[in-house]
Amino acid sequence: MTKILIGLGIVLALAAVGVFWMTRDGSFVTPQGTGSIKTASGTFEAFPLPDYAAKALPADHKSYLVEVEPGIKIHVLEAGSGVPVYLQHGNPTNGLLYRKIWRELPTDQMRLIMPTMVGLGFSTKVPASQHTLDNHIRWMSTALRQLGLDGVVYVGQDWGGAVGLGALMRSPELLKGMVILNTGWTAPKEKFELSRPHAIAATPILGEVLLENVVSVFDRLHETQGDPASFPPEVAALYARPVRDSGNRKAPLALMRMVPTGPEHPTSKPMADIERYARTLNIPTEIVWGMRDPILARALPTMKAMYPQARVTETQAGHFLQEEVPTEIAAAIQRVVTAVKSAETASAAR
Repeated sequence: MTKILIGLGIVLALAAVGVFWMTRDGSFVTPQGTGSIKTASGTFEAFPLPDYAAKALPADHKSYLVEVEPGIKIHVLEAGSGVPVYLQHGNPTNGLLYRKIWRELPTDQMRLIMPTMVGLGFSTKVPASQHTLDNHIRWMSTALRQLGLDGVVYVGQDWGGAVGLGALMRSPELLKGMVILNTGWTAPKEKFELSRPHAIAATPILGEVLLENVVSVFDRLHETQGDPASFPPEVAALYARPVRDSGNRKAPLALMRMVPTGPEHPTSKPMADIERYARTLNIPTEIVWGMRDPILARALPTMKAMYPQARVTETQAGHFLQEEVPTEIAAAIQRVVTAVKSAETASAAR
């Protein structure tokens, strides 16, 4: 009996250690660049990409870090010159998500700016508790201000919607036009479940066990696509490797938990502020939507109601539609850029 009790005690102790380890907050991991790089916005800390990431991009890219707070650096990919186009990814990807669209756009006419959210890609990794919508908005807003832009066409998907628009809300003079991709910025008025995986993520301990240890979020991304073959392992690795190699894998789960589950959730207040701002916008806008997205396809009617004048392109893509329909997205961006230019020309003439 004594041996059984001792054995049980050892098992419980090991289980407690395991739970502690899995639910730890995580640490700061700050990227270090090499030298400096000049851009139209000034000089920044250069960040040479590892070969696996660099070979996925056109050769004429710039890769650098913008320090928004002590130790908090946002990695930025940039290409081209001309009208600034700010392209914001969401969870759990990074700025490389826009590489196919980049190839479709005239970079002699557009300056493409693709920052990566803190916690993902090659940006600083932070403890899980630091992943709040307010923090992400502040960090990205600071990055945009440091770039000293005089106006942007904004493209946002997934968390890139609320984070990107929230950042621009702090500098409203910057926003000239937008292309909206499978995202949302309405605050829930009652209890809400975005998806079954998000409900699992929201459950303490279970989320860590299943989504950080049993199953990798990155290895399941193909399941969110219209065509699962659009997300082969080598593409998933573009998003997974920088997070895994950093030693802090907390961002994907933390960002899933950042999704509001009801009006009392900490994210709901800043989301309500963004929603109010979004409803005031009257700028050239297009919507490109993946109708086979198991997470956000159903949000299209809400977005269409918010922007009834927007041209809508419905596709058979899934959640990460940048991987499936880059041509359609690039065409929408070009039309919005043209509309912004026309509006500015007309204004100058008046």
